[in-house]
This record gives sequence, structure tokens and C-alpha cells, in this order.
Amino acid sequence: MIFISCGGGGGDDDGGGSPPPPPTPDPPSAANLTSPENNKVCETGTSVSNTQSSVAFSWSASANTDTYDLKITNLNTNQVINSNNLSSINTTVTLEKANPYSWQVTSKNSESTQTATSSTWKFYLAGSSETSFAPFPADLKSPKSGSTVARSSEGKVKLTWTGSDPDTSSGLKYTVYLDKTDGKQSPDDANKDLDSSELEISVDAGSIYYWRIMTSDGSNKSYSLVYSFRTE
Repeated sequence: MIFISCGGGGGDDDGGGSPPPPPTPDPPSAANLTSPENNKVCETGTSVSNTQSSVAFSWSASANTDTYDLKITNLNTNQVINSNNLSSINTTVTLEKANPYSWQVTSKNSESTQTATSSTWKFYLAGSSETSFAPFPADLKSPKSGSTVARSSEGKVKLTWTGSDPDTSSGLKYTVYLDKTDGKQSPDDANKDLDSSELEISVDAGSIYYWRIMTSDGSNKSYSLVYSFRTE
């Protein structure tokens, strides 16, 4: 009798187990903004028409970054202009003259889901013959729009905001508009020409309020967006 054996050869496993997972990619870091300068009084850009100028934006390269997203916001209208997936650290965008803007840059890496956002800078894009500029519209801090807030024991809530002006860093006055209609009704005299950027104000329970801030430098004025909040 002849026996023929077909052995398995011991398999292919060398006993090393599964290969180690690839290293986690480093997330991008935030870019440092360069131009237009923060709070620049008179950014002229390059005029392309009576109403528009092209503005050059630049920032420093950030680590572990493939592309950048540039976000520009018209602070008068809250219109957002996006330039996404930029491979360079500069670009030119055409904007409406005689408006204040804010801008920021988000750094991205194609191998990471994490992103990093720069600080936010502001500038005023000059019109054709302006020599004096309105303050930047105030940034409303609290209450956040759409939030529900508790009243204090005195039946008040605190409104806070920040203001700035391309012409001056002091002497700004604020007027608080607060109502249950649209944030545009005539303000109380006690809420006008405030030096402080916060105000505790009496409100009713279980109501929806609308508020905004008018900022004045004595010659010019600007209005913030309208925020709303509900009281408990």
C-alpha cells in the first residue's frame, strides 16, 4: 500500500499579529492673519467701479495644512463671502465700498477631520471720498440669539456687547434697543448714550425680546444685528 500525504505546510501566519494602525495625522494649526490689518481705518483696495474695490487678503502658512477657507463678513448686512479650498496664503476678493468687514481663515488638512480657525480681524473699506468712518457695528455677546435666559431676583437680565471704531478707540456711546416687536422701537431715555458695554434691564417673564445696539462716535453711528431671546 502506498500512502500519499498532502500536508498544509504550517499556514502563513508568522505569529506577528495584525500590522499596527497608521499614525494619527497631526491636525492643522491656526494661521496668523497679515493683511488687511486689524481695525484698519481706511482700507482702499483697488477700485474696480464706483461701488466696488478688490481687496488683497494674506496670512502666514500654518503647520499641517493643505488648504484654507477664507470667510469675509459684511458687518452692515451680515452677508458672508466665502473663498474655500485655497492652496495659497493669499487671495483677492471684490467687495462693496464704504462698508465694515470682518475676516478669518480656517486651516484644513485632507488627512484629518480637525480644523483650526484664526482670530477674527476687522477693517473698513473706504468709499470714494470718505474722511470719517462710522464705528464698527457692535458685537452682541449675551444673551445669545435664540437663547432662553433666567431673570435675576430683581426681574432683570444683563445685556453685554463689544464696540470698536476705525477712527478712535475711546469715546464711543451706546444706545440699547429692546422691545417685544423687532428690536427697532424707540429706546427708553435711560438706555441712550451709555459709556458702558453692558446693561442690566428689567424684563417680563415668559416673553420674547428683540435687541440691538446703536454705536455712535459723536459724528457717525452704526447698528448691530438684531438678536432675540426668551425669558423664563
